[in-house]
Amino acid sequence: MQLQGYLDRIEFNGKPRVDLDTLRQVHHQHLLHIPYEDIDVQLGSPLDFDLERIFDKFVVQHRGGWCYEMNGLMGWALEQIGFPVMRMAGGVWRESRGDQQLGNHLLLEVEAEGQKWLADVGLGDGARYPIPIAEGTHTQGGLDYALTPIEDGYWRFKNHPFSNAASFDFKHERADESLLNTQCQWLQTDPESHFRNILIAQRFTPNAIEVLLGKIHTTITPNGKTSRELEDIGQLHTCLNHVFGLNVDLTSIWDRILAAHEQLNRDKE
Repeated sequence: MQLQGYLDRIEFNGKPRVDLDTLRQVHHQHLLHIPYEDIDVQLGSPLDFDLERIFDKFVVQHRGGWCYEMNGLMGWALEQIGFPVMRMAGGVWRESRGDQQLGNHLLLEVEAEGQKWLADVGLGDGARYPIPIAEGTHTQGGLDYALTPIEDGYWRFKNHPFSNAASFDFKHERADESLLNTQCQWLQTDPESHFRNILIAQRFTPNAIEVLLGKIHTTITPNGKTSRELEDIGQLHTCLNHVFGLNVDLTSIWDRILAAHEQLNRDKE
């Protein structure tokens, strides 16, 4: 594991420094070059918090991953540069589903230039750049985000209106690592986990966010969403390769992707 290997992977230019400009660049370049994806969960390959495994997956194999991996590796890299970093536990959809969601998301507090910043490259389609851990609204890439304090010492991050993950809650404190580990295991093994049930890939481009849910490819811009349905495994592989930079054979689970798509359509009826 060498910092320069990670910086090359995200195409970071210049000399990294412990300043806000570097933090913003690392955050954005990570999103542009490393996709959020749950392919290993779909294929039944176990995931953990081991940084050497994640580094090999992201940097050597040119893959992506989910929040525990995405923010885990970026947090390591920022620490190597010299930033103070604190891991925090969040709950995506806690707003609607309650405290059982806590720990299903890893996010970071990073200190830079006298301010504590919320850094999160693990939501898939969240903010492009870190935002101050303070009440406020932010527009990035033409999309609107907000961070507000709520009851019981929690903060709520409100995602842009076209997201599938509308919000997450967190306490501004060091994460309970046992909670993160428990949720990490549940999310990749329980039949009720949406990561088990649907293929997900997401990636930022300079002007849009690309999202793949099952066989539906969606492009998000400030003007809204446009979607298309992939017709066969060939189109899926082409989309994964050309849009998300992923070269993985999913032929073995194509029938399951189709079944999940049909079930989702039935649930909407």
